Amino acid sequence: MKIIICGAGQVGSQIARHLAGEDNDVTIVDQDGGLVRRVTEAFDVGGVTGFASHPDILAQAGAEDADMLIAATFADEVNMVACQVAHSLFSVPQKIARIRAQTYRKVETELFNRDQLPIDVVISPEFEVARTALRRLRNPEAFELEDFLDGRARLAATRLSDECPVLNTPLRQLSELFSTLKAIVVAYRREGRLQIAMPTDQLFAGDEVYFVAAAEDVARTLSLFGREPAKVHRVVIAGAGNVGLSVAEMLEADPDRPRVKMIEYDGARAQAAADRLDRTIVLLGEALDP
Repeated sequence: MKIIICGAGQVGSQIARHLAGEDNDVTIVDQDGGLVRRVTEAFDVGGVTGFASHPDILAQAGAEDADMLIAATFADEVNMVACQVAHSLFSVPQKIARIRAQTYRKVETELFNRDQLPIDVVISPEFEVARTALRRLRNPEAFELEDFLDGRARLAATRLSDECPVLNTPLRQLSELFSTLKAIVVAYRREGRLQIAMPTDQLFAGDEVYFVAAAEDVARTLSLFGREPAKVHRVVIAGAGNVGLSVAEMLEADPDRPRVKMIEYDGARAQAAADRLDRTIVLLGEALDP
């Protein structure tokens, strides 16, 4: 595929690295010539220096026959305009934009479509970090959690202790224990080696077990492995940036409603967070100060 990436910062450069490694024809665009040189020298990609939303710059990057444009600059508005230009002038089939401001994400369905702003996929690394943090808070006994099928299914991993009630039990017998759950063991790590789970395999203390389950069955499945869910009552968030604010808002909407405090050293940002949040206590100060 021929792909244009707008933005040579951390997000854009990592996307370029992965896509170039899959033998795609990648061109990266950024107004900072130093960043463009760094990425083109580090990875097998082309580079164009200029404003990512300007039609002539996109033309130089090869938008006329591009298969995809990924707009991942620091400015949401530049990303949106770049997608619009790519759609209107160059008919680029697939357009992906990084959108950081949550005010845009709240109207994502109404705003980002072919009749309004032609963006096919919206990505927000900060929002994904916030969602990952929230998943870990809800299931602290799992050291890894990944969502699939729009959050309906979840891959979880937990470490078995000596008190696990299903040790030394063939996995095929676990299906009887899981009869009321939509869950299945798919792999386990033993002595540093990851192995695909087979019906005759048994689990031992110290194993790291990976299973896939319906999202609503994750907690009950963990309890079958002896990892009773620990309810989170108090949370401290260091920083009132996009990630911190997203986590705080998600926690405020959580039915369990843990007590949340946020620490922010910038006075204006702390005040803005206090105005935006309803039940979170915002403290002005340095999170590293005892």
